[in-house]
Amino acid sequence: MAEPVAALDARDLSHRFGPVRALAGVDLAVAPTERVALLGPNGSGKTTLLRIASTRLAPEAGRVAVAGHDVETEPDAVRRRVGVVFQSPALDGALTVREALRFQAALVRVPRAELSLRVDVALADAGLTDRASDRVGTLSGGLLRRLDLARGLLHRPALALLDEPTTGLDPLARDTFWSVLDRRRADGAQLIATHLMDEAARCDRVVILDRGRVVADGTPQALTAALGPDALWLEAEDPATLASALATEGLPGRAIGDRVLVQSPRARDLVADLYARPDVRGVSIQPPTLADVFAARVGQPPATP
Repeated sequence: MAEPVAALDARDLSHRFGPVRALAGVDLAVAPTERVALLGPNGSGKTTLLRIASTRLAPEAGRVAVAGHDVETEPDAVRRRVGVVFQSPALDGALTVREALRFQAALVRVPRAELSLRVDVALADAGLTDRASDRVGTLSGGLLRRLDLARGLLHRPALALLDEPTTGLDPLARDTFWSVLDRRRADGAQLIATHLMDEAARCDRVVILDRGRVVADGTPQALTAALGPDALWLEAEDPATLASALATEGLPGRAIGDRVLVQSPRARDLVADLYARPDVRGVSIQPPTLADVFAARVGQPPATP
């Protein structure tokens, strides 16, 4: 039996903006119906990757295919197979909610015989049936996000590309947004750029980009397990000096922000001795989280919302 065609297949993908290297040889495959989180600091290449996959930007080098179609040689076929939900909703405020979805359906060539049903299902799925006749410009931020998601998923794309789609939403609106994503899991793959660790934890895989390169790729459980059973953090006046001192003593430590991350299978046994050091102001230990993984791989803590 033939292997299923990947929803996204990026090989040795590179791109520059003048002297700035946004992507540097990225390899990334996303399986059908797989949900993948893209994490990374600002400027790591997340948005550039999504723009290339959506045909909005031609890659400088490498190859990208969506559902088997090359983004450079078959852009129209790719556009019919991707759904895009970026940070700013691409919606005309003068249209009604139903008109906005019907307009999108025409753009992505939803069969005329299916159009009304698809729009009705999208409205119901996003909880917007009772707002179908309202002007888009009258909707709140949370409702706009839900409408934009409904628009992006209307044609059941092979690959949904979402670039920090919940930015600015309150917790309740974020939960509602994610419930729509959850209900549409079977329709196709989802590639979600986010800076929120709890959102990344809801994905099948987490890919961390830093300076245009993939520095981590695995399930949330595998990535946290790789740090060991415990993450040991030390507070210090001079984290870099403390990390160097620990290294000379055979204890690996990495200065990250104003703290030092110590990775050791004996973390709990080290707490008392480390706390007694004059160059250590405080010690905390807990099972590692995705935020710890991010800090360890990128060298800085994740941004706070």
